[in-house]
Amino acid sequence: QVQLVESGGGLVQPGESLRLSCVASGNIRFINDMDWYRQAPGKERELVAGITSGSRTNYADSVKGRFTISRDNAKNTAYLQMHSLKPEDTAVYYCNMEVSLGGSPYVNIYWGQGTQVTVSS
Repeated sequence: QVQLVESGGGLVQPGESLRLSCVASGNIRFINDMDWYRQAPGKERELVAGITSGSRTNYADSVKGRFTISRDNAKNTAYLQMHSLKPEDTAVYYCNMEVSLGGSPYVNIYWGQGTQVTVSS
């Protein structure tokens, strides 16, 4: 099986920055897409940013120009660099990876447990 562990969340003031990390471990042959989602209280989970195996990226309009997603394939890790944070960015952030398992022709989707990001003065 595969486990995803996020880190890097915390409490920051508006305008500050945070960098989230998500490390995948387990029987991994290859990771396709890596995505970051977030869910604020009372709202649905939404896609924040995604990066393909070819490093093509996409972003929600609300974070374009402020957030940057990247990946380190050697470390099975996804990053989300967040700048100019706003109170409306407050949410639990989850990583999501499409993983090709060793010894299997199948691709499975895995989620991390989430990391809290709070932006408040």
